[in-house]
Amino acid sequence: MPALEPLMEDLISGDETRAENAAAQLGQMGGSVLPVLGVLLKSSNADQRWWAVRTLAQMPDGNGDYFIEALQDVSAEVCQAAALALAVHPALQAAPVLVQALSNEDAMLQTLAANALSAIGQPVVPILLDAFPGSRLSVKIHIMRVLAEVRDPRAIPVMMKAMELDSAILQHWCEIGLQQLGLDMVYLKMS
Repeated sequence: MPALEPLMEDLISGDETRAENAAAQLGQMGGSVLPVLGVLLKSSNADQRWWAVRTLAQMPDGNGDYFIEALQDVSAEVCQAAALALAVHPALQAAPVLVQALSNEDAMLQTLAANALSAIGQPVVPILLDAFPGSRLSVKIHIMRVLAEVRDPRAIPVMMKAMELDSAILQHWCEIGLQQLGLDMVYLKMS
């Protein structure tokens, strides 16, 4: 097993090639490096926090708690890395923070958070259905995309009602969701 100290030095070296190689090796070491990475997640250096998240994401059994913490980081890049990690390591306990991330000003974070919610699958549906009514339009669009991708019949009433809202993108995701559920002809109105 490689020595931990040189790998950690490479991880925070500022050299992307060295850091990426170190992240891959550290990720294979598993739980033994969690304490060191946990400390690195609290670094004042955003780049170091990003590499800690990147390394944690490479572990076979990524710990959702670290990603939830990183999703609330002041650095948009660290939040993005955490959302991407949660798409690889879905964690239902992260759903409330991921839904909050849908309201973030960073469009990349919004998209990555929606991807992570989709990866969680059907268990996230009740949380999304609760969040939908009080959300602003841009968040509703992301929620509807996730509901369409998850394909859960519990979303049908919300999809049907959302078809009435004045948003072509929202209606698009409603249509996709209803098609995925085999109800694409039900929502057509006769003129």
